[in-house]
Amino acid sequence: MTCESCGEKVRAALEGKPDLGAAVAMLAGAGSIQGVVRFLQLSEERCLIDGTIDGLEPGPHGLHVHTLGDLTLDCLSCGEHYNPFGRQHGGPEDSDRHVGDLGNVIAGPDGRASFRLEDCQLKVWDVIGRSLVVDAGEDDLGRGGHPLSKQTGNSGERLACGIIARSAGLFQNPKQICACDGITLWEERDRPIAGKGRSKNNPETPAAHL
Repeated sequence: MTCESCGEKVRAALEGKPDLGAAVAMLAGAGSIQGVVRFLQLSEERCLIDGTIDGLEPGPHGLHVHTLGDLTLDCLSCGEHYNPFGRQHGGPEDSDRHVGDLGNVIAGPDGRASFRLEDCQLKVWDVIGRSLVVDAGEDDLGRGGHPLSKQTGNSGERLACGIIARSAGLFQNPKQICACDGITLWEERDRPIAGKGRSKNNPETPAAHL
């Protein structure tokens, strides 16, 4: 099963297996930045991370799980990258990395970043109650020459964040982002955050913002 495979393949992979946990983070930041990111534990070794973030500048943006689920000072109070083993910063494919290092997501010309990836270090049960942060710039994955490379990936200021909350699993969650449009958490990635094409019942009817 590939990371970009359709939901039916994910359903088939999970059929008959115990529910290992799921979570969701609703991201919000300055200006019009907002998004929804879902976490689904496929097995003891594999976590599926699927999301959509709107309002970004086109190009790559660092994405990280941070230690604290504290938004009292917006994203500044989220703490450092989730790093329970005291490792250096790295990329998602590196064995020596922060558990919270999820690499980069790429925003298109319309400012939307849609992504679906699998991670072998992150576990849903370890990150519930922590925070997810998207940064202004590209994460250099610890390979740059800047002093921050081995600490944070030198990806700039924190643009948007949200607390990672427990959720029902894939195909089990009827919760809607907004009652006015009928879109559930697991249908979010294929719809605009607001405006034309948002509503499930009437695609031509604009929906209210989050």
